[in-house]
Amino acid sequence: MRIAIGADHAGFELKEKLGACLRDLGHQAIDAGTVNPDPVDYPDYAEAVGKLILTGKADRGVLVCGSGVGASVAANKLPGIRAALCHDTYSARQGVEHDDMNILVLGARVIGEELARELVRTFLAATFTGEERHRRRLEKIKALEQRYGKSK
Repeated sequence: MRIAIGADHAGFELKEKLGACLRDLGHQAIDAGTVNPDPVDYPDYAEAVGKLILTGKADRGVLVCGSGVGASVAANKLPGIRAALCHDTYSARQGVEHDDMNILVLGARVIGEELARELVRTFLAATFTGEERHRRRLEKIKALEQRYGKSK
């Protein structure tokens, strides 16, 4: 799978480690930046990761910032992006299975490296169930995007 991975300065170190983890798992890691720990703004990297998914250059994404909150908020501004901040494996799996989550967001200052690796593995192993109730809810999300000017 092609996985876009991006982070701000607070998530840079964890992003680097997770990129290696993705490659070890046999995935193609597409690094959307940042390239060093110098201060940068998380919305820029949330957009970069989201655009790679929306253009079909990546299948899913992983975003890392200090808390994970800012990157999650920013990524969800892109129509068609369903990003979620997860700190437990249940949410990382269920977010994909029920909500077709396409970006996993992590807080580098909140969780440790081993939990982050486990969350990435769980996120990537999960698949959308496609059950009618979940498809119906996704259609309602798309309608919200269109109603409020975020249509594709």
